[in-house]
Amino acid sequence: MPPVRILVALSIATAMALPASGQQIAPARDVNLPGVTVTADAYTESRGGYLISGDFKVDPRMPSVVFPATALVEGDVLSVEPQHLNDNDYVVLQECASADCSDSRIVRVWSSVAGRPIGGGNDRRIIIPHENKYWIWAKRLPEISRPDCETCSTRFTSFERMGPPMTINPTGEEARYHRTELDAVAKTDPLPVTKQQHEGSTFVITFAGGSTVRIRRMHAAAP
Repeated sequence: MPPVRILVALSIATAMALPASGQQIAPARDVNLPGVTVTADAYTESRGGYLISGDFKVDPRMPSVVFPATALVEGDVLSVEPQHLNDNDYVVLQECASADCSDSRIVRVWSSVAGRPIGGGNDRRIIIPHENKYWIWAKRLPEISRPDCETCSTRFTSFERMGPPMTINPTGEEARYHRTELDAVAKTDPLPVTKQQHEGSTFVITFAGGSTVRIRRMHAAAP
């Protein structure tokens, strides 16, 4: 792994502390929320029987990485709601796939095509099946502009799920027609977060260029 990727992996592994219990490997999935009764803490409110928290942050050492102040645990529901995405910006939810985070797994990708995230059916809610280190970041990919590719989508729609952290590798016909451009973009940095603020129980981030995302976590306490 290149030195930069090693540094990113180490930073992610140390910045996001896991709870005490062990990690399991299972894909995140969508969820419908039943009702429970809980109480609320800082950056958190109680609504519909759930704790809803916006306690996320951006580490100054990694200005492109957004992660929860406390690691996500089994039973959490992560809400990632793009408010505005530029045409060629892609927002990525990624998790560690090895103890040192040198390997990672893409859980979900959002593009400017509303309601069509890659990697799941629900457009914003993801149930967390195991304790792990999850983070959110964004990358600007090349514009799809091949008039001779009649079946190409207007956006990249499939990606390699496993790879180093902070990498996104499109696959499929669109990628095949744009391999040179993708190879060049792979050497560029992810989009840095230029604005961050808490709006009650929601963490709102804006990436360079203006793409804006609203993030929350929800958890149901035991009755």
